[in-house]
Parts: sequence; C-alpha cells; structure tokens
Amino acid sequence: MVQRLLAEGARILPIYLRGGLTWESAELAWLRRWLSAMRSPHLAPLEVLTWPLHALYGPHWSLTGRGVPGARRPDAAVYLPGRNVILLGAAAIVCARRKISTIALGILRGNPFGDASTDFRRAMGRCLTRALSHPIRIIAPLAACSKAQALRTAAGVPLELTFSCLRPQGWRHCGRCQKCAERRRAFRAARIPDPTVYVSR
Repeated sequence: MVQRLLAEGARILPIYLRGGLTWESAELAWLRRWLSAMRSPHLAPLEVLTWPLHALYGPHWSLTGRGVPGARRPDAAVYLPGRNVILLGAAAIVCARRKISTIALGILRGNPFGDASTDFRRAMGRCLTRALSHPIRIIAPLAACSKAQALRTAAGVPLELTFSCLRPQGWRHCGRCQKCAERRRAFRAARIPDPTVYVSR
C-alpha cells in the first residue's frame, strides 16, 4: 500500500499506535526495518503514539498472551474490539494538528469486521471531520484485494521484512497462530516463495 501511494506522488506520515498488545515490540522492530528499506524523500519519519488498551480490553488474549487463537481458528477469533475506531481517532488528531486530510488503512478484501467496512470508513470520516473541524478522508487502497493479490502486486516491496504474528518468539513468527497460518496460505495462493522464518513449521 505504501509503495502504491508513493508511486502516485503521495507524501506519507507513518503512524504506529502502541497499546500494550503482546506482539508490538516485534511488530514495531520489523516496521522500522521495513520503512528504512523503503527509502523515499516522501516518506516521513515514523510517529509512535501510546494509548494503553488495558482499561478498555481487560484480560484479553491480545494483552495477556494467554489463549492466542491458533492456526485453525476462524477470522472472528482474532477480533480486537473497536481497533479501527481507536487507530483512526488517534491518527485523525495527529492529522488535524499537521493539516493532513487523508488517512490510509491497510484493510484487505474479506475482512469480516464492522469497523473495516466501506460504510464505517465513510461515517467515521464524517464524524472525525465534524469533531476536529478539519476535513478527514479515510481510504483503503487494498480493500478490493485478497492478501494473495496484495502480495502479487507488491513488486519491489521487501516482503521478508513484513510481519503478521500474534505470538512472536523474539522477532520471529511463531508459525502456529491464526495470523501465521493466514500468512502461509496467502504466499501459497500467490505462488510466491515465503521468505518468513517461522519458529515452528
């Protein structure tokens, strides 16, 4: 998604929200490496925000690391309540402060959650615009793509630096969680060699 937006001439401010989720240290480390590899004058330094989720989520598996959904669990098992509401609210405040009007989300086709729908994005954009007295438009450039399709169109993107694991071992993908299973399936469907190092095969 970032590469596509850069190719279209967009200037990008990457934002990461730390909430206390168990995989964030690994995810953030990989994100920093990935952004460094992208190297573009139109890509601003990463802005890291902190918004603790413990008070909202309570003893949720994403915060405790206990009961992490395994490879055979359905997508519904990895739902994080109001995740996009939280992400968009925080990002919109930063955008209003910096006079940025467009927020891009990496939502893919098949995402079953209400806060990933087109209707939600439009409504949320209107609400944030009104709340902040600043125009906010929310886009999802990959919303028509499956994960496999997104991989096939990612020529030149350092896929070996991407990350999608719910229970990382250090910086490595665990190989057993629901997201690792989804990642493996996507690479197979895309017919692209999977460069990921999994702890468990």
